[in-house]
Amino acid sequence: MSDDFMLDTDDLERRMDGAMANLRTEFASLRTGRASASMLEPVMVDAYGALTPINQVGTVNVPEPRMVTINVWDKALVGKVEKAIRESGLGINPQLNGTIIMLPIPELNEERRRELTKVAGQYAENARVSVRNVRRDGMDQIKKAKGDGLSEDDQKLWESEVQDITDRHIKSIDDMLETKQSEIMQV
Repeated sequence: MSDDFMLDTDDLERRMDGAMANLRTEFASLRTGRASASMLEPVMVDAYGALTPINQVGTVNVPEPRMVTINVWDKALVGKVEKAIRESGLGINPQLNGTIIMLPIPELNEERRRELTKVAGQYAENARVSVRNVRRDGMDQIKKAKGDGLSEDDQKLWESEVQDITDRHIKSIDDMLETKQSEIMQV
């Protein structure tokens, strides 16, 4: 059995890359002073018993540089959309106008920039956790193979391989975070 064991490192890499792609999307949603529809992408609304992206419950528009509007299609969901935005950590105070939710984007002051860097840090930590979960899955596969007859030398080799992949992705996440934080703090 030990000769047959082949850890699918490509699968581990793909899953870790997925966590990083998700982080890029979340970072794109962090605004740097200008309104953008992508800033609402990570916000999920509890609609019809399932978490749903905002762009699937209404039309998101950017009518001017400091304003985002959401025209909610179902009047019953307006309150839920507003609640999801308030709880998203974006620091935007929604204003209701019938089924239209207006999101005035405040000027970024020093305090707000610091808050956004903390949000970016939380996003990065979530990505690190995802990468570590993939690492744990790989390590569990190796442990199971050891129980099935994998030699200790092969086990150490595979564990080292998984750790190298993990370390590369964690470093990448840290680099992305540093870049995003400096971008946010730039006046």
